[in-house]
This record gives sequence, structure tokens and C-alpha cells, in this order.
Amino acid sequence: MEYKTTIGLEIHAELRTRTKMFCTSKNDPEEKKPNVNICPVCMGYPGTLPVINKEAVKHVLKVGKALGAKLADFTEFDRKNYFYPDIPKGYQISQYQYPLVSGGELAGVKITRVHLEEDTAKSSHEKGDYSLVDFNRAGVPLMELVTEPVIGSAEQAVNFARELQLLLRYLGVSHANMEKGEMRVEANISVSKTDTFGTKCEVKNLNSFRTVEKAIAFEVARHIELLEKGEKVIQETRGWNEAKQETYSQRSKENAHDYRYFPDPDLPKLKLSELPEFLNPELPELPEQKRARFDSEYGVKAEDREMYIFDMKLGDFFEEVVKISGDKKLAALVSNYITSDFAGLQKNNPDIDPFKNITSENFAALIKMANGGELSSRGAKDTLAIMFKEGGEPQKIAEEKGLIQKNDEGELLAMVQKIIAENEKVVSGYRAGKEAGIMFLVGQGMKASKGSANPQILKKLFETELTK
Repeated sequence: MEYKTTIGLEIHAELRTRTKMFCTSKNDPEEKKPNVNICPVCMGYPGTLPVINKEAVKHVLKVGKALGAKLADFTEFDRKNYFYPDIPKGYQISQYQYPLVSGGELAGVKITRVHLEEDTAKSSHEKGDYSLVDFNRAGVPLMELVTEPVIGSAEQAVNFARELQLLLRYLGVSHANMEKGEMRVEANISVSKTDTFGTKCEVKNLNSFRTVEKAIAFEVARHIELLEKGEKVIQETRGWNEAKQETYSQRSKENAHDYRYFPDPDLPKLKLSELPEFLNPELPELPEQKRARFDSEYGVKAEDREMYIFDMKLGDFFEEVVKISGDKKLAALVSNYITSDFAGLQKNNPDIDPFKNITSENFAALIKMANGGELSSRGAKDTLAIMFKEGGEPQKIAEEKGLIQKNDEGELLAMVQKIIAENEKVVSGYRAGKEAGIMFLVGQGMKASKGSANPQILKKLFETELTK
């Protein structure tokens, strides 16, 4: 019997609020100077009293509603007691028995709970024989989501984490940038040949989707190797060593009783049913709803649709262009130019803001010119490249650069006759049955016209002239 992998995720996300969770210090993830967004409350000075950030509570409830979860009627905050240099009070204010959100589901994965707590300070250990602590992050509102142990592979775990990041961004509750530590993933992993769970290990602070996948895959292989040798897996907390591409032991796994949870006496209990504005948060269009709408309204390719789902600005731009063009039948053509040419220009010119130079009106005008035959595919691409770097109207650019497609048969005929006269060998081959020769001649015509000739008309003229 093969080993069955079981994974549960714990994901922390810093919330977008003006101030911290229990004080008025600024919540600014972009602050570069250490220890400037601090106050006696978030530094844990004796005699200070915390005050609950209502906006943070609303954010978590909004997430709960989007997950289809149960929102709490009664909730409270607890003290999670442990000592570490990044916890100035000697405890973290979190939630234990009464989380704000229970249940729910996302991307086929069932959720256990979502609760609200305060973040820790940030430790740095790159200074030789001592460490530094920056307390700017201490007290920042932190959402923790815990899944049921129902994930069966590293790929599924990464897919769930991506969907959660997307959901948080659509809801506007978190930027969830993993590279900035605004979203951190911890994975509980076990393997077993039976339906009984194996011994689990937790891998903490995974800060990229690639790392999540690699760490889980490494742990699964490590567990199987130990069991195959007749050894036992030790329940512990592990970290990820990027240089060695492997996990390493950090400490034995704590249980809830090790933290000695108890209700925080300085914070009021919350009876949310008495605060109706908290329990009915307004939701925007969510990713799954947007996927369904894009399929029904535009019918674009799945990979194009996913690009628009994950890049909301690009998705909005696509919809604006289609709307301005006045014809949803052009959606496929619009999408083709955006996802290939426009996105390619973005990738190759990261210092240019494309939305500054190209308006949706001008992009729609470009599409109409390409669809109407005024621009060839090559001409449209060249016009777009100029628009991307310099801005401007496509009609004017195409005229100035000689990119307007020539459709006049009389104007093109002389060029066709000249190419036939200059390529006697190809012409003889075509007349002898080598039909591929016609495309060579069309190519010569496109070259001679610098891409401005209509290739369909060229082909028609060559066929007519070569049968005389």
C-alpha cells in the first residue's frame, strides 16, 4: 500500500488598516526605519491598556463571509503566553476558544477557523554574534486561517494558498505579499499507509509559493524514508534552509496547554449580534464569480482568463477595451493582443508604466483597425510597441510609420508583377505543382511593402497572375 500524504495549513496575513491592532501606532509595512511606529502599548509597557481595532475585526468577518463560514455571535481575545525577544509583553494577544470565524471552504479545502491576533516584532540575525529587533511590526493586525487536514499534495497546498492570497486582495483586506512577509504559510505534514494520521511535523515561515511546494515535498520524502527504515517520525517544528533546499529541526512541537491560554482581562468581550454592521459586510465580486462571468460573457481561453483574475488591473483594462470597442465578439482578438503582445512588452520593459502611455480608448481603436483590415497583424504589433513606449493615437502612428495596410489591388499589382519577374525559378516550380512557392512570393511581397500589404490580397493577386 502506498503512503497517503495529509497536510493542514496555517496561514497568517497582515491586515490593511491605518493603525495597529490594539493601539494608534501607524500600520505601515513600507516603513524602512526601525522602531519608529511604536508606542507604550505595542511595546508592552506596564500600565498600558489595549483597545480593539474595529476595522481589523470587520476585515476578518468579511473573509469569513466570503468563505461561506459561520461568523461568531460571541468572541473574545486571549493571552497566548510564551517568551521570545519579539514578544515585548511576554504574551501575544490572540484568540483561542472563540474565534471570529468557524468553518467555510475555499478551492475545495475545508476551513477550521479564522481568528484575529497581533503580529510579533521582526528579528534580524545577520549581524554576527548578536540579533536586532524591529518593533514596527509588533502589534500589527494579523489574521490566521487554519485549514482542516484534508490537503493531499504539495500542489494542492500551493493552489489553496494562491487562491487565499487572491481572495484577500479582492476583498481589499490585505496586500498579502509573501516576499514582504505580509503573508506567511506554515504546513503541518504527515504520511501514513492507513487511514490513521501519521506523526505530523510543522514547517514554519514559508515565504513563497515555490518554497511551500519544495518544503512539503522534502518533508513527505523524509517521513517516508524514516518509516521505510523502521524509524519513527518525531513530532517537531522545523524550518526551511533555502541554501541547502531542506528542512531542519527547530524545536519540539508545542501543544495548546504549553501556551497557558486565558481570556485577556484588559479587553471587552464582543457580542457581535449586538453590532449588526459587523455581521453583514458588503462583498465585491469574488474570484470564482469573476471566473464564471468571464466564461459566460467573453469566452476567452482559460489561461487568458486566469491572467485577468490574478492581475486585476489587467483584467479591468481588458474589460474596458472590449466595452469601448462596442462588440463582445472582438473579445478574443482583444485578449490575444493583451495577453501576448501587451503583456510581453510589460515583461521586457519593467520600468515603463504601460497604463500611463496606452489608454483603453486608444487600445480599442488599435483593435478596430486590426479587425477592419487597416492594419496587418505585423502592423498592429509594431504600432502597439510605439504606443507602449511613447503613447499616441494608433491611426496617427500607423500613418506616420507607413504601417497602414494596403488593400488596393491596383496599387499592389505592379509590385506583384515585379516580384514574379524577379523570381523565375520559384514561379516555374509553382506552375509545375510546387504550391508552397506561392507563400514564398507572398513573403517577398510583405517584405517589399514593409509589412503594409494585405497578405490575403497579395496571395489572390499572385494566384491570378500565375495562372495567366
